[in-house]
Amino acid sequence: MAVEVENLNGKEINNQIMVFPLIANMVIAFISYAVTVRIIPKLKEKFIKANLFGIDMSKTTSDKVPESLGVVSGFIFLVTMVLFIPFAFGNNLLDKESFPYDEYVKYILALLSICCMLLLGFADDVLDVPWRQKLLLPTIASLPLLMVYYVSFNTTTVIVPKPFREWLGLSVDIGIIYYIYMGMLAVFCTNAINILAGVNGLEVGQSVVIAISIAAFNFVELSGPHWKANLFSLYFMLPYTGTSIALLKHNWYPASVFVGDTFCYFSGMTFAVVGILGHFSKTTLLFFIPQIFNFLYSIPQLFKLIPCPRHRLPKFNSRTDKMECSTTTFRYTDLNILGKVIINLFKTFKLIRWDEKGNTIVTNNFTLINLMLLYFGPMHEAKLTTVLLVIQVLGTILAFLIRYPFASVFYDVPGYN
Repeated sequence: MAVEVENLNGKEINNQIMVFPLIANMVIAFISYAVTVRIIPKLKEKFIKANLFGIDMSKTTSDKVPESLGVVSGFIFLVTMVLFIPFAFGNNLLDKESFPYDEYVKYILALLSICCMLLLGFADDVLDVPWRQKLLLPTIASLPLLMVYYVSFNTTTVIVPKPFREWLGLSVDIGIIYYIYMGMLAVFCTNAINILAGVNGLEVGQSVVIAISIAAFNFVELSGPHWKANLFSLYFMLPYTGTSIALLKHNWYPASVFVGDTFCYFSGMTFAVVGILGHFSKTTLLFFIPQIFNFLYSIPQLFKLIPCPRHRLPKFNSRTDKMECSTTTFRYTDLNILGKVIINLFKTFKLIRWDEKGNTIVTNNFTLINLMLLYFGPMHEAKLTTVLLVIQVLGTILAFLIRYPFASVFYDVPGYN
């Protein structure tokens, strides 16, 4: 009975610690939405005057659309997170002996990584950094994140799936490989969103769905043993969702602003931060199922095994006001052995449209966007974005099925993330 009372009291204390900061965080998230949605229209002309603008190739007009407005939502997010510090640590501000310095350092360095990625993303928008060099940007920005993980946790042990435990045991310490994995996670999250882009509202829309998915997971896990890590994640996800929804309102079809690579990098690093420091990096990847598919599908063109045009965006048909598959043209004999294997594999599984014109072959570009247009036919841009976001939601449902009902098939250790 004493143990039950102690556990009950512990839960009551946890609830007291969680409730006030969480409510404050929700209120700040709503305020950040209101500020972002109002300030973006006021800054559009300033971006155009600074030559940060583009022309929407999917429209019949040639109006200038301000570019890189993701920096605005990112900046407001960072300001919001700084203003939230007294609420997050208010219970311990007056007692230096009980102040959670380790949690505070983790919080600050998480913001530092996100801030670095925001600045590097904006630099990319301004300087147009080559694609291969873009891989270095999240690697640099993730260094503070990896340092705080090393100082605070330095846990590099992974649970072995049931079928392999007879040979490897219950767990394996993979050492530095785990840090390489976390660095690669940051690189993947930032670039995966950037690759699945090109139609109004898609970059921000998919990011909002991922953020809500992570927040839903965190709320479920608040009743578990890792409630502190999930509360830490919620502190970031709720304001992020508020600022991103505000940006989506202006980026939805017909977009009055473009978000730029700045938003993609800022979003990816935010997801990597909460996944790594919240100890659910594998679960975070589950919410990227459409992005993982799109990346794997894009590999032949990204690594030049199949000719890759500068832009793989779907084509806009001004006559029908619909988006159509964009294509790439090549000679089959010009491909290397690996390229021939991949192109035939994609052809077998109906992942490409194969048109032979004399000695040349015409296929759709290898992106999830073009694949949807291949399967469902030409679509209006707003409908195309909606279809892709529905796929993102279905990916979230699949992620929760894998994380909870199916995980027990391979793992039976409490707290697997």
